[in-house]
Amino acid sequence: MVDSNLQTEDRDVLQDLAERYGVEGVRSCYACGTCAAGCPARRVNPAYNPRKIIRMLVLNEAKSLLEKDTIWLCSSCYTCQERCPQGIKITDLITALRNLAVQQGRSPSGVGMQANLVRSQGRLYALDEFDDKKRKKAGLPSLSPQIEEAVRLLKEES
Repeated sequence: MVDSNLQTEDRDVLQDLAERYGVEGVRSCYACGTCAAGCPARRVNPAYNPRKIIRMLVLNEAKSLLEKDTIWLCSSCYTCQERCPQGIKITDLITALRNLAVQQGRSPSGVGMQANLVRSQGRLYALDEFDDKKRKKAGLPSLSPQIEEAVRLLKEES
């Protein structure tokens, strides 16, 4: 249950997480650190800490999480989720937080640029003549610069 003493915006974020994504289990976290210890993203960037993200949610600081880029550092490898002794779906929680951030217009600019590339080309990285030359040199067939099927499917979704 969401604390009624929270500011309206924080209560709305927590309520949304609980109702839409079923993430109320975060309160069962006892901060053992297993999630952080096995996290490859944390090894690369110590600013990312799944245990801290859970703690911030437990302390009703969801708004602060959505305003930071920290949630975008997760590599979605599911290591934390698979190792959590309490069965907290941490990666799913991070995805839910990202979804809320996007809905509120709080995603990093690169996320929007990547989405536009996938919508327009069907891939994240544009292929150029250099890529085609490297493929030919390696004995690989040429690739179409645009994945038509992906572009068509994404247009149908909008």
